[in-house]
Amino acid sequence: MQTIFSGIQPSGTITLGNYIGAMKQFVDLQNEYNCYFCIVDQHAITLPQDPQQLRKNIRSLAAMYIAVGIDPEKVTLFIQSEVPAHAQAGWMLQCVSYIGELERMTQFKDKSSGKEAIPAGLLTYPPLMAGDILLYSTDIVPVGEDQKQHLELTRDIAERFNKKYNEIFTIPDVRIPKVGARIMSLQDPLKKMSKSDVNQKGFLSLLDDPKVIEKKIKSAVTDSEGVVKFDKENKPGVSNLLSIYSILSGRPISDIEKEYEGKGYGDFKGDLAQVVISTFSPIQEKYYQLMESTELDDILDQGAYKANLVASKMVKKMENAMGLGRKKRK
Repeated sequence: MQTIFSGIQPSGTITLGNYIGAMKQFVDLQNEYNCYFCIVDQHAITLPQDPQQLRKNIRSLAAMYIAVGIDPEKVTLFIQSEVPAHAQAGWMLQCVSYIGELERMTQFKDKSSGKEAIPAGLLTYPPLMAGDILLYSTDIVPVGEDQKQHLELTRDIAERFNKKYNEIFTIPDVRIPKVGARIMSLQDPLKKMSKSDVNQKGFLSLLDDPKVIEKKIKSAVTDSEGVVKFDKENKPGVSNLLSIYSILSGRPISDIEKEYEGKGYGDFKGDLAQVVISTFSPIQEKYYQLMESTELDDILDQGAYKANLVASKMVKKMENAMGLGRKKRK
């Protein structure tokens, strides 16, 4: 069975875009692959964080993984900082990475632009990400378009290590979802839906209550034509809403278009809001139940134990390959 690794930062709100682009697909993948789902809290601290809020976000994200349908009996769900091998592997891979290639990362350029003091971790986080992936002999990494460059660097680092030291790493393949990889903002359909959007109406949070969901969808940007038709170039707003409707309902876009022939955007948006509400409702119920229970902590303890067993073995292989530590006595 092939192995999949995926990491999500505990940076607060999980949006509809995160759900469709990643979490919803993880539910299907867990039945076909050996899956490691990691809450990458060490990546989160590359930028300043409030410690108490970060701890809340870590637990919240873990609960959300399970609430959307991830089965802890089928996958290994764990917190990155609870597996020391990640930081160890990150340092070793940092030592085989080049400053030039790290400075070329688009996300580093974006996040450091215009800042006088730039945390070193912002520059060196790609080798830590490479460590996350390579520790588990990962075959496939499902990511959005924005992470493709980092995955290409992970492959380069792994190949360089294998060539220089020892062939211990599996070279991972990148998997970018064909459908729903890029859900757009409700207020600006030309940019990706983001929790950091200053306009709160631009994104849907998985924890939004029904009235908020309805209000946000009804205020979503469309056009003056009044025709429910998929045309990404000329009708990006309507096309984005149709994509959301299709993915959450499991119905083809063509069927939805036929249903709203001769109807306005009001009917379409009202029905879409109900589709979103009915999707979010059971997720929210399970989420709040987990947040109040000790079950969540038991799951994370077990996940950390399972991840540590695998990751610590790979770290030993890395150390042996690089000549670190003492040779064991016979």
